[in-house]
Amino acid sequence: MLFGLKKFISFWLMPLPFCLTLLVAGLWLMRSQKRARLGRALLIAGTTLLLLFSNKAVSTWLVRPLEARYPAVPEFSAGQPLPAAIAACRYVVALGAGNGNTPGLPATSELSTSALARLTEAVRLLRALPEAKLVLSGPPDGTHPSHATMMARAAQSLGIGLDRITLIELVDDTEDESLAMRKIAGDAPVALVTSAWHMPRAAALFHHAGVNTVPCPADYTAHPDGEFHWENILCDTGSLERSTCAVHERIGYLWIWLRGKT
Repeated sequence: MLFGLKKFISFWLMPLPFCLTLLVAGLWLMRSQKRARLGRALLIAGTTLLLLFSNKAVSTWLVRPLEARYPAVPEFSAGQPLPAAIAACRYVVALGAGNGNTPGLPATSELSTSALARLTEAVRLLRALPEAKLVLSGPPDGTHPSHATMMARAAQSLGIGLDRITLIELVDDTEDESLAMRKIAGDAPVALVTSAWHMPRAAALFHHAGVNTVPCPADYTAHPDGEFHWENILCDTGSLERSTCAVHERIGYLWIWLRGKT
């Protein structure tokens, strides 16, 4: 019940639904002469916010602090030792991020972009950690296989043996995943793989659950190079999606902060 309510409220606070609500409310109020001024204000606010959230420079500015919170795991060089924190990991957990269910497609093509990026990073780590186990999470969707199962199928197609894979399926959110991982790993070091923009909240929840976590961010969406490009002033759907991730994570982090779980 609480999970569904949380999802419902957070949906209407996301950039696109929020801006569309302002626009619809503005148009409705414009029908009345007494409220036309307020209606115009809402139309201007909704349009302005939608343009800002869809702007590449603005969306990068919003998401960059989240993605820069934890450094990426560098490339592994042949003959060079692994970073000590990574070498100590006995588990690699890749958090779920959704998938489709289209007959005939391989599992790697069913995964969302974020899920595939997370799994790819997890597989990269596992190949450097031959003794580590892979933990995959994600609940079922109706009668379809669980997201964890789809991730496992994709991992197998990328060369990870089934004997190295553990599934976490009875979870709704990142907090549930952190508690389940604590039961599996105990005090053993865990490489936590999730999207870079999601990592601050995920790492906080895993730390609060008592998981000995090594953050390993993946799925970066902002790639600023410090130079000005004219494309940065344009608007596109990719930028709107990037802004949505940034807003969603800040609301989510505020929620766990208010509950003392950071």
